[in-house]
Amino acid sequence: MRPPLPRSSLALLISCAASVQASDGIELGQILIQEQEQSELQDARERLNQVPGASNLIDMQRVEQGRVASNQDVLAYQPGVFAQSAGNDGIKLSIRGSGINRAPGSHGSGVYTMFDGLPLTGPGGTPYELFEPLWLSRAEVLRGANGFDRGALALGGAIDYITHTGHDAAPLQVRYELGSRGYAKRQISSGQVLGELDYYVALTDSEYDGYQEHSSGSSKGIAANVGYRFNPSLETRFYLRYRETENELAGRLTQEQIKHHPRDANPAYLTRDDSRPQPGSTWVGNKTTSYLDDDSRLETGLVYHDYPMDLREGPMRLKVAYTDVSGTLNYFRADTLFGHQSKSTVGWRTTKHLPNSGASQFARIDDITGARTRDFSYQGSDTVVHIGNELELIPDLWLTSGLAMIYTRRESEVTYPENGGKVSQHDWDYAPRLGLRYDISPRLQVYGNLSRSVEPPHPWSLIWSSTSATLPIEMQNQTATTLELGARGESSIGRWDLAWYYSDVRHELLAVEVVQGLPAKEFNASPTVHQGIEAGLDSLLWERAAVGKLSLRQAYTFSDFHYRDDEVFADNRLPGIPMHYYQAELRFDLPSGFFAGINTQMASKVQVDYANSYPTDAYTLLGATLGYNAPKQDWQTWIDLRNLTNKRYAATVTPGYNDNGKDIAHSTPGESFGVYAGVSYSFR
Repeated sequence: MRPPLPRSSLALLISCAASVQASDGIELGQILIQEQEQSELQDARERLNQVPGASNLIDMQRVEQGRVASNQDVLAYQPGVFAQSAGNDGIKLSIRGSGINRAPGSHGSGVYTMFDGLPLTGPGGTPYELFEPLWLSRAEVLRGANGFDRGALALGGAIDYITHTGHDAAPLQVRYELGSRGYAKRQISSGQVLGELDYYVALTDSEYDGYQEHSSGSSKGIAANVGYRFNPSLETRFYLRYRETENELAGRLTQEQIKHHPRDANPAYLTRDDSRPQPGSTWVGNKTTSYLDDDSRLETGLVYHDYPMDLREGPMRLKVAYTDVSGTLNYFRADTLFGHQSKSTVGWRTTKHLPNSGASQFARIDDITGARTRDFSYQGSDTVVHIGNELELIPDLWLTSGLAMIYTRRESEVTYPENGGKVSQHDWDYAPRLGLRYDISPRLQVYGNLSRSVEPPHPWSLIWSSTSATLPIEMQNQTATTLELGARGESSIGRWDLAWYYSDVRHELLAVEVVQGLPAKEFNASPTVHQGIEAGLDSLLWERAAVGKLSLRQAYTFSDFHYRDDEVFADNRLPGIPMHYYQAELRFDLPSGFFAGINTQMASKVQVDYANSYPTDAYTLLGATLGYNAPKQDWQTWIDLRNLTNKRYAATVTPGYNDNGKDIAHSTPGESFGVYAGVSYSFR
């Protein structure tokens, strides 16, 4: 249905009222922003609860009451999500085993990522450079096949990062973070509603020395958007993100090194300048919404994404150029079908590499870039058409059905030396979906779905995974059929959600470090199984209005990923992800605005090779936070203590093939004890 009085108009009316009483203007402005944020969060929660599957809603106001260094901090305490930093901007992200063996770095896989509902992920994967958490108001995670209506067909589902707008941002805000090992982060932002126009702009920069030797880095960037409502039936918004990063590489260590010398760099990395000075990524988009009538709307989107890379690792230097263009079209309609409520979605999205996408590889000797060894080009496109429907069979029982068709094109060619090889793959695939959800009561819902996912290889995998310098290889699309059952609700123990899933995966795209120190190669695996349990619980343990409240949030993820009768590895577990992963925070909030909390993170051991011949150690981390939120919400300050016991552990693993029980350098150490502090002030 067409929305009522737009929030921008409502904001203008209240602002006018506030001008009559100038002394109360600041407080009214703060109330406006807080109510806008809570309203949008509630709307997002209601939308996610209409999906017959597992999801997460992340409120950045809660995240920003501590250090916000990377996407790892955004995705903490989320059931079903494994996110660990490798000491820089790049994180290892896996949902239901998606991309579990990809090293943290330039390309993510297995999760379809969006900014404000518009594509970021393309045929070349998901680059990390544009992920600045402080630009966000919230994040929505649709795990597994539950990102269907967003056009996401990846095994891990979809994540939509929602940027601040003028409706939920302060006219001027400054934030400063600092902490251990040279960490510092600064941001200044502004957002306002000016009649039917609103804007948001933020400038952010950071630097850090890094935990390991040879692991310093820095970043700087800008995010901006401007929206305009032409009339109650038509609105548009333009988006801009630009960010540069520079990360030194310290390399991976053995378990013995992590136990005794975790701050050391891999010796091979100390003799050369292994770094990733990214030249700067640009993402420009537009989304326009037209309310056709009270029961339907049309959304169109267009995105330009340019993300060059300069990769210096091992005995080579790789200069990569990527440029994507994406288009989206989504139609939403509510009807009555044979006397039953019906909601339909028809969507189309396409993302295509532009012709300049490619790379040049150079030899490196004694940290000097030498002769060009080969050039290769990448061409790829992903086009998805999806049709979905929700039908209320009886009161509170909804049937969800859908069908998606995906056309993928992958071309990789070695253009130097001459007469290099070329691979061209064109595939059609499909992904049906069938689900049920039943609202037993307003506080209890059960659901289930049977869905299929499809994920093509990256174009660069066709070149990089080849054993020949000039002959690319062909790879098949990864597919999976997933059954999911779950429930969510609110009760005396708090707000909770619980999901179980089983995925039969074919041609899984798995990466393996064939030559130590060189980027992992990707191959199709024999049949694998991904199954697990995801549980979350937010509990209010105790509350007294005059004293305060004690709350506990918990997230547990059980992950069982293994081969199914592989000729070499039989039923071995897939390396790279812990089977048990638990996070929790116990927090006390005082009415005055002071808060204090303690937190923990526990992970079981992780296999470091496909032969399961050597694991990492299990670990338990402890942390604490202390802070103050001013009653008027105009300023806040906090202290964030990480790894209080100074535990030495492996944060991420990049697996080998078969280490024969030897302790090989496949792991990145997690940071030791650290102290971080921050303050932010909003001029309303």
